[in-house]
Amino acid sequence: MHKPTIAGFHDARTGSIQYVVACPVTRKCAIIDPVLDYDEKSGSTATTNADLILDYIKTHHLVLEWILDTHPHADHFSAARYLKSRTAVLTAIGEHVRDVQQIWKRFYNLPDLACDGSQWDRLFRDGETFKIGELDVRVMHSPGHTLASITYLVGDAAFIHDTLFMPDSGSARADFPGGSASDLWQSIQDILNLPDDTRLFTGHDYMPGGRQALWESSVAEQKAHNPHVAGRSREDFIKLRENRDRTLPMPKLILHALQVNIRGGELPEAEANGQRYLKIPLDALPGSAWGS
Repeated sequence: MHKPTIAGFHDARTGSIQYVVACPVTRKCAIIDPVLDYDEKSGSTATTNADLILDYIKTHHLVLEWILDTHPHADHFSAARYLKSRTAVLTAIGEHVRDVQQIWKRFYNLPDLACDGSQWDRLFRDGETFKIGELDVRVMHSPGHTLASITYLVGDAAFIHDTLFMPDSGSARADFPGGSASDLWQSIQDILNLPDDTRLFTGHDYMPGGRQALWESSVAEQKAHNPHVAGRSREDFIKLRENRDRTLPMPKLILHALQVNIRGGELPEAEANGQRYLKIPLDALPGSAWGS
C-alpha cells in the first residue's frame, strides 16, 4: 500500500481545508474540495485559492488527474468548474448528489435544473474504487451532514469532510435539509472502524482558542479524545448533536453557495445586461437560529 503525499490549504475566510493528494511513485494527484473565493459583502468572486493550488501542483511537478468534491458545500463555493476549465481534468462527487439537487431545486425554484448529477464527469457509488496514479482509492458513503457526503480512503489516509473535526472540536452539524444526526453517528462509526493509525483529514478547522489551523488526526486520537464520540453511546451523540444544532445559526453563505454547488461549481449564467445574479430565497429555512 502506497502512502499518499498530502498538502492541506486552509482558507481562513471560510475555515475550509483543501487538499492535494499525490501518488509518490507516479506524481499523479487529485484536488479535494477546492474553494472558489467569494465576498458576500461586495459580491466579488476570485480564484486566489484555486490558483494557489495550481501553482503548488506546477512547482512540485505533479500531474493532476482528478478534481474531487466530498459533498455540495454550504459554506463556500466549489472551484471544481473553474479548475476543470483550466485543466480539462475529470470532476467527481458521490452519486447521492442527485438527492441533494432535488431538495435544493425546490428551495430555489429551479425548474430547469438537471438533477441527474450530469454537472460532474463521474458519480461514485458507495464502495466504488478508482486510482490516483498507483494509489488505490475507495469511496465510502458517509451521510449525516448531507445526504451526498462521501469519504475518500486513499492508502492510509481518509478524507472525512464534515463528519468529524479535529479532536478538540467535535463533530459536524447534521441539521441541513436532508441531514440526520443518526446517520452521522453511523458514518462516524464506519470511519472509526478503520485501522487506528489511519490518518484522518477533516474538511474544516475554525481554530478554537486561537490556535493555529490543524486538519490531520488519526482514528486512535479521535476515539480517545473527541468529546462527541469518546465514551458516548449512539443515543448520547444524537441528543448532543441535535441540541447543539438547534443553537447554531445557518452558515452565512449557505443560500449563496448551494445554488452554485449543486451545479458542480458553475456560476449563474449572465443575464441580458452581462451581469450574473445569485438567487436568495426568503424564509426558506424556518426555525433556524438567528446569527449575531
